[in-house]
Amino acid sequence: MSTTLLPKTDEIWTWLAEVPDPEIPVVSVTELGIIRDVRYEGDRLVVAVTPTYSGCPATAVIDLMIEEKLREKGVENLRLERRLSPPWTTDWVTQEAREKLKTFGIAPPVDGTASDGLRSRAARMSGASGPDVACPRCGSMDTERVSQYGSTPCKAAWRCRACLEPFDYFKCI
Repeated sequence: MSTTLLPKTDEIWTWLAEVPDPEIPVVSVTELGIIRDVRYEGDRLVVAVTPTYSGCPATAVIDLMIEEKLREKGVENLRLERRLSPPWTTDWVTQEAREKLKTFGIAPPVDGTASDGLRSRAARMSGASGPDVACPRCGSMDTERVSQYGSTPCKAAWRCRACLEPFDYFKCI
């Protein structure tokens, strides 16, 4: 790619917004906040990706999907950078993604449980069940955590006592 033909970073961000999360395809990697930076180093495009947690099994698939999308758009000189600091937080999940999660039947992260992780860690240490989570189906707050681990490591299994439906909660890792 010639330097004069390099796509603008705003355009790159738009393309990355088309890359779905492989575990939750209703939200994109940009909506989840795992794309942290898009920049050029000379004529090489560098995309910084922060996984939801360092052991996330979907990280390699996400990297592949990002690379495929950018190559499809003509980007040849590319480097993906794994950025672990600062660690990902559910605070980076966009409001639009939170609404999409809820519509999909996954309770979005509760505000204030992820910015520094202290509330979540304190709740786990004290044996508390965690944050007050609304059922994504009926909206009831009469819910309970069934298991810290749900269908994927970034979700916990919950159930609603009002409508009796099970659901996943997108938790703070």
